[in-house]
Amino acid sequence: MKRGRKPDGASPSQPLADSETVVLNLIKGKKNMGIWLADIKREAKLQPAVVDKSLASLVKKNLIKQVKNIQNKARKHYMAVEFEPSEELTGGAWYNEGNLDKELINILKETCLKVINKLQVTTAQGIFDFLKDRKAINCTIGQISEILRSMVLDNAIIEVKSSGLGEYHSIPLGAVCYRIASAATATGPKTVGAMASIPCGVCPRINECTPDGIISPKTCEYYTKWLEF
Repeated sequence: MKRGRKPDGASPSQPLADSETVVLNLIKGKKNMGIWLADIKREAKLQPAVVDKSLASLVKKNLIKQVKNIQNKARKHYMAVEFEPSEELTGGAWYNEGNLDKELINILKETCLKVINKLQVTTAQGIFDFLKDRKAINCTIGQISEILRSMVLDNAIIEVKSSGLGEYHSIPLGAVCYRIASAATATGPKTVGAMASIPCGVCPRINECTPDGIISPKTCEYYTKWLEF
């Protein structure tokens, strides 16, 4: 989910130079995706020194800001102050100031494991409702679902479908649910869910994979074949 637009930023205390106007309009045109410094210099068709001076002035006037791009943290990336960076730039809820929030991920994994252990078998929604009712942790159902998929790949839990009977009586028939990997099932031998066979689980470049990056599920032939299986 992309973040919305903020109220317009402060107006400059003095008129903008022609070069500043060119640079500002170029950056504003990129909206919540912003633009890389090298692209500004290429598209503005101004002398590099003029672009640098204009950027410094626009930042000082609080009309633009520099933002982090998780795709390439070394690049200087600019955006108009009235926009919030898209999740494609920030990485979404799992990133904090451009860095993967490993502490949040670990806390959610531990918390989900405790809830599943307590409930024996439950759905992502069940875990979310359990935590929400107790105000135990502030997270979204989407985050819970992503964490559970990760835990399946780690073999910490297994993914099963509700039979609607016995311990599954409170879960709709066919609903995807989760239980501790070491727990015995009441309906027979446990079976690792289909998610455990996803090629991402053994991919050596999984940490470099992003939705719109050079390495991406969209362009991965192994992932595509897995989806077609």
